[in-house]
Amino acid sequence: MNLIVITKPDFFPGESEAVNSLFGCGMPKLHLRKPGADEQKLRAWIKSILPEYRNRIVLHDHFGLCREFNLGGIHLNSRNPSAPEGLLENCHSLTLSRSCHSLQEVQSALGKKEDGGRSCDYVFLSPIFDSISKQGYGKAFTSEELQNARDHGLIGKRTYALGGVELNRLPALRTLGFGGAAVLGALWNAPDREHYLRLLFEECSLG
Repeated sequence: MNLIVITKPDFFPGESEAVNSLFGCGMPKLHLRKPGADEQKLRAWIKSILPEYRNRIVLHDHFGLCREFNLGGIHLNSRNPSAPEGLLENCHSLTLSRSCHSLQEVQSALGKKEDGGRSCDYVFLSPIFDSISKQGYGKAFTSEELQNARDHGLIGKRTYALGGVELNRLPALRTLGFGGAAVLGALWNAPDREHYLRLLFEECSLG
């Protein structure tokens, strides 16, 4: 399975140093999700990340910054349901992903052609487990629903699990056929983030 890290929604002291450190430990991809941040604040945050790591960053907002900093991709969501006109056509290296909260959305996103004639490279399906970072945000699917989705090809290499993802739940996600997992609260709440990231990598590499 592949592993993606998502930032905390709010800025916090030492965040840039922590992110640079995690990239140095091999973090392959970081989704930069700061829903309340304006473009200026995001620009300053990206500038604090070492240039050699910026092409591993995927934006959830202010997609124009991709060109400015040669970032890795854009992620569509309810705030930004479509890509800016011409962005995907002019920046072919950008990955394209989308948030999904139902199996019907997954089916649509993986089959739909976005701007530039592309379908999503991968999608997030959430919440799979009770959220760690959002109190009261419970899982949305039964095990039977997820197994049925796997058997019908909706869960596969391009579908990533989000919501309550932590180390001891990765084997279950692998059994369900998810191509990857997106982690947020479990990593940022860990007392030793670098060590926890390595443990996540080890478990993801098993299948």
